[in-house]
Amino acid sequence: MANIGHYISGKHYEGKSNLNKPVFNPATGASETKVNLANNDEVNLAVESSKSAWKDWSNQPPLRRARVLDKFKYILDERREELAQCISSEHGKTHEDALGEVTRGLEVVEFAVGAPHLLKGDYTENVGSEVDSFNVRQSLGVVAGITPFNFPAMVPMWMFPIALVCGNCFILKPSERDPSPSLLIAKWLTEAGLPDGVFNVVQGDKIAVDAILNHPDIKSISFVGSTPIARYIYTTGTSAGKRVQALGGAKNHMVIMPDADLDMATNALMGAAYGSAGERCMAVSVAVPVTDKVADALVEKLVPKIEALKIGPSVDPAAEMGPLITSEALNKVSGFIEAGVDEGAKLVVDGRNRKPSMQGYENGFFIGGSLFDNVTKDMSIYKNEIFGPVLSVVRANDYKSAVDLIHGHEYANGVAVFTRDGDVARGFSNEIEVGMVGVNVPIPVPMAFHSFGGWKSSLFGDHHMHGMEGIRFYTRLKTTTVRWPRGQRTDPQFTMPTLG
Repeated sequence: MANIGHYISGKHYEGKSNLNKPVFNPATGASETKVNLANNDEVNLAVESSKSAWKDWSNQPPLRRARVLDKFKYILDERREELAQCISSEHGKTHEDALGEVTRGLEVVEFAVGAPHLLKGDYTENVGSEVDSFNVRQSLGVVAGITPFNFPAMVPMWMFPIALVCGNCFILKPSERDPSPSLLIAKWLTEAGLPDGVFNVVQGDKIAVDAILNHPDIKSISFVGSTPIARYIYTTGTSAGKRVQALGGAKNHMVIMPDADLDMATNALMGAAYGSAGERCMAVSVAVPVTDKVADALVEKLVPKIEALKIGPSVDPAAEMGPLITSEALNKVSGFIEAGVDEGAKLVVDGRNRKPSMQGYENGFFIGGSLFDNVTKDMSIYKNEIFGPVLSVVRANDYKSAVDLIHGHEYANGVAVFTRDGDVARGFSNEIEVGMVGVNVPIPVPMAFHSFGGWKSSLFGDHHMHGMEGIRFYTRLKTTTVRWPRGQRTDPQFTMPTLG
């Protein structure tokens, strides 16, 4: 059985920890490879490699750094099929979904190529008599990213392109469940001309995570994952003096107003709730139809579409939804469905025990789409992030009840409203206490030149990801004040200096 290793100093590195875990193909349920797990020594090796590369890399003009990212962009664009196949083989998502992931990651690379403009500072002449002042943004040093299984290419590309082009060296700790895409990315960065050590990959589990969190030479950490782990990453990292952005869990609502285009809303819900088997932090897992009339009509339209969802492996071009990532994830989602029934919700469509029609995939971690109606806010299927293809319908009597429901949840990542009423749309956008809002858009993931992030328990830290927030996170501001006297001398000043 082949072993998947690390990538340090521009080459593959097997590691010496003798620790490993199986990597499964979720579509077959079989373990086809193993991933080597780092201990403190491997993390230290990666950090030393990055430290050695940082001084020269950070002193390169931003334009030269951008040119390396530009070459990587073209490689990524030309080989997107290869990366998508790599993603699907270990994650299980359909090929088209994997291609979409690559495209969204590529957009951040395209944004990062504009760094010579984005890193420009400010200059003020004569802030005082013969005194000028300017500021610049400088790199932090060695930074790290800890990324989840559900987007093994896109989420790292939310981080490292901006970190690198700002002059930092980056250490990536991907999920041990689908580790291979990170190695392809590392190889292509080297091919694009990135110097050895500027981008390193360390495979691992909690041992590697804790080594990263506590290493004194790592200046910042970016994380995407569940809220309990995000809170741990933020608390531990900031206690160690690091800058941390930690994106956590979500429970995203879609409000359907009585005047909404119901066919549009139904189709939007299908993609948002069941795409990527619901394993998205921006998946819509709660539909909030306003009035029972809207709810009844919505459920009636959803049922045949959910029952017709075609599940299958990525090699099946007709598949609309792939398997879950692991058998543990399958058991967890099935357990939530059982809990929903026990708590009194109406299970309208039960996706359990569905298998793909294609032979050879009977042991894969597949589950069909499920739909609950008459869900209430005290039920576990409403309160918790299920991270699977389960949609809950929570009925609201009126617009205010829908807004109050959303405001009462601990998560505030994404939200959507479907309506034809401009007043409702504008009011909702302004007053809703959620980080990302869609109006007739079910999954409002911002483009790369804007920034991604939620509120409340969905985000720990002050900075969202990519866009200008990414530039600010991966740099620190330095302001210089300059006086060039024309031969005159000044007396000592013992009061607070002023420049007027």
